[in-house]
Amino acid sequence: MTLLLVPAWLVVGVLVGLLIRWGSVRLARFEELVPGRAAWQVYGPPILCGLLFGAFAWRTGLNPMLFVRSLWIAVLVQIIFFDFEHRLILDRVLLPSYVAALALSLVTPHLGWKMALLTGLGAGLLFLAIAVIGSAIFKAEALGFGDVKMAVFIGLVLGLRPAVNAILTGIVLAGLVAIGLLVFRLARARSHFAYGPFLAAGTLIELFRLGAN
Repeated sequence: MTLLLVPAWLVVGVLVGLLIRWGSVRLARFEELVPGRAAWQVYGPPILCGLLFGAFAWRTGLNPMLFVRSLWIAVLVQIIFFDFEHRLILDRVLLPSYVAALALSLVTPHLGWKMALLTGLGAGLLFLAIAVIGSAIFKAEALGFGDVKMAVFIGLVLGLRPAVNAILTGIVLAGLVAIGLLVFRLARARSHFAYGPFLAAGTLIELFRLGAN
């Protein structure tokens, strides 16, 4: 069954990725942004989404959680590419995802709506505090408000301990990439940095670790 499921779900992921790209282009135009046409922007979502769908099918198997995890993959892939391209995480993506996350928390093992809600609010308040304090200290935007809302989503989807792991992983990944960019002089110290894709990567890693749980 797994041998058939993995390639089949990979194809589904590619199709979902194409839909993500199509929707992101229209969302960008709605926000009066110009969609890019570089290869990574056009082909990145279907390729990454397909690979992730296939990997999660192998990890989870034919399980109800595969469909839940696949929904989160779609949301996170959209956030990754849109934030890299436009430095923006859209409320039009996050707000419906909040509703879906709360609803699906009822059927997610070891989660439940109370834990999801408390973790989401806690993560959001923590990131809001970091954003406010960081801006006061450095006299510049430390975190975008989109990252704060992204933290809420992570908490709603994962619950306490996995959310902490995902956020820490995302912060470490972002730090390593930021240091690399500075070392190779590909960015300046005060350059605007998109944290959303790295938080999304941390979330994907944690979702994969959880498997069908």
